[in-house]
Formats: sequence, structure tokens, C-alpha cells
Amino acid sequence: MTKASTHGDASNHVLGPLEDLVDGESRAFEEIGEYGIVVCNVQGEIYALEDNCSHADTPLSEGQLRGWHITCPLHGASFDIRDGSHGGPPAWEGVWCYKVARVDGEVVVSLEAPHSTDDVSNGLGGVDGMFETR
Repeated sequence: MTKASTHGDASNHVLGPLEDLVDGESRAFEEIGEYGIVVCNVQGEIYALEDNCSHADTPLSEGQLRGWHITCPLHGASFDIRDGSHGGPPAWEGVWCYKVARVDGEVVVSLEAPHSTDDVSNGLGGVDGMFETR
């Protein structure tokens, strides 16, 4: 588990520079949000999503990150880290995906209310909001 602090308001969480989060690696921040978040680095872009499988209530951070997908360690449900969408059964709904930004060299994750996933990348990866499924 890694510690984070708030930035600006309670919905923004400073994760630090995350320079040690290498490509293809994920990290849990258990104290953020209801279930914690898992932050992933893929091709140099940072993504953040709810650290909870929508099928099995299991931390996704305990699963494997393969390319753009993180897999639940319990039953193998897969989720796209770019938009939170599920890859099919056993999951029938996606997970929340959060906005990521860099502020003064620090990675900041926002847990603001969700909006459309029609938004494209914000430069760091991830969507400009969350993929609302629950």
C-alpha cells in the first residue's frame, strides 16, 4: 500500500511523482475511495481505476496487468484500464475509471463525479472522468 494526500479538495489525491512505477506495473492506494484505487503504468501513461472487481469484490491490484487489461485474481474477470470496461464473463459490468493529471510534477487522481467516456486521453492516459457502471 502507498500513501497519498489530498490536493485542492477531498476529491483530488496526490500520489507523488510515481517515477518508480515502471511500465507494465500497477500499485494499490488502499486509502483512496470506497475500495481503494489501483494505478497502472502502460506505455508511459498513468491510469487509475477502482481497486475492486465488479464480479467478485476482490482487489484488482492483486491480479495481473497485461497490456491494457488488469485481471481479477479470483475468477479471471478482465477490465480495460483505459475506460474501466469489462472483457466479458464472469464480469457483467465495468469498474470506475478516474481522471489522472500531473500537477507540479506529482500525479493527481480525481474522484469527481463521472461523465462520458467519449472523452479521449488527457495526455497521461485514462479518460477525462470515470466509466460509470454501478
